[in-house]
Amino acid sequence: MTKPDKPATASQDNASNRGDAISLVQRGNLKTLEKTLRKQWRLGQNIVLCWSADERGLLVIFVPHYFLGNYCALGEDNKGNELFIRELISGDRRMTREEMFEVSDRLQISPTFIKLDTPLSEEPQVLQQVEQLIRRYGLSYVESRAVLLFDIVEFSLYTPFEQASQLNSLSYTLNSAYNKLLARGIEVNFARTTTGDGYYIWNRSLGPEANLDLFYFMLLVVADNAAARSASRGNTVPVIRSGFHIGGHYELYQAEGINPTVFSYIVGDVTIELARMLELAAAEQILVGDFSTQLGEGALSTAKVSTQAFVAACNRGLESLAGLQLAGKTVGSLGCSLSEHADETGEQVPRRFRITDKHGLSRFAYNLRLSINAGDEKFQLGLDEHQLPGHAAPAEQQPASNAVPGQNEEAPPPATAEAIIDDFAGLLKKRHGSIVEE
Repeated sequence: MTKPDKPATASQDNASNRGDAISLVQRGNLKTLEKTLRKQWRLGQNIVLCWSADERGLLVIFVPHYFLGNYCALGEDNKGNELFIRELISGDRRMTREEMFEVSDRLQISPTFIKLDTPLSEEPQVLQQVEQLIRRYGLSYVESRAVLLFDIVEFSLYTPFEQASQLNSLSYTLNSAYNKLLARGIEVNFARTTTGDGYYIWNRSLGPEANLDLFYFMLLVVADNAAARSASRGNTVPVIRSGFHIGGHYELYQAEGINPTVFSYIVGDVTIELARMLELAAAEQILVGDFSTQLGEGALSTAKVSTQAFVAACNRGLESLAGLQLAGKTVGSLGCSLSEHADETGEQVPRRFRITDKHGLSRFAYNLRLSINAGDEKFQLGLDEHQLPGHAAPAEQQPASNAVPGQNEEAPPPATAEAIIDDFAGLLKKRHGSIVEE
């Protein structure tokens, strides 16, 4: 079973939402379909996996919400089962009748028939609406998507009024960055969910271009926030730390009253990695995860590049943002780069950090710097080189490891000069670990 993951675009969303593009008859079909899906959904007890068109209506596979977890943990082939489910709920959910019954046999779940008054149209806008309904009453998996995390520093120490003001300020900054990019022809169809003291942000559109656009969006949010802080008084504008990563996640719509919410939520590897990265990040730091992703479409879509190449490509594209207004000044140029140091041969290479969380799990990240020339002034955002932890000592000089979960430890020697690894021990000395005292 192979199903391509078709990226949604803002133009497609707009086209599918134009009521005059869908006939009254087909709108009646969609209304009947949604009514039946809501009834079978049963306040979140069941979810939809896939569908197939039938000359008299639709065939749909419903499963209890706990079914997928049980199925993926079933037997010795649990990894194979999980990959099967991920493929099943990725991309478009429509299947041929034969594929539908193959899935039914494997899951041991009979399809449900939904009768429509007239056959479902094959018009793209109608099929797009069906897909959106199926997703809203189901669970989706996205293999690769860029996600941001903005975290307000020391949020819990502020008064409730200051907290509300800071969240409001950050929300306005997101909208301001969106408008600035839109003025340059870059539309970031962003969605967000709150973490309580910040936001996860992602582009509803998928693909290499959407990931690049979200990176530009992050840089403008950081710049706009810094400009607002310089002009503010008191604690109304937050100090933030920021993270960018690309990875997989699940997307779901939670129950709100008797209906699923209109807005989706995401959870998965990419959000977990971001949360763990920023747990130990310093104020105003910008961290970028260690990932490989696609940069091109078509013939280049199978070629993946590293974080370093992705950031370099983003830096080349920043020239298109020259002329933007920031804090009343015109931006002449912008540039971004990963922090570097000299390896044993004297070559400048990106500094890669290993962050070990309280569970003893590690991930890698890079420190990002942003430079802005506006008028006769030059601004540097992100942590300076001298604010980062020092280089790890050679292996022969290191004492025996007594690493404790929750602390960052020295990374193993790199396999190549490109993968020089530092640790975050210096930062940990300035931060308190999680502790409970009487």
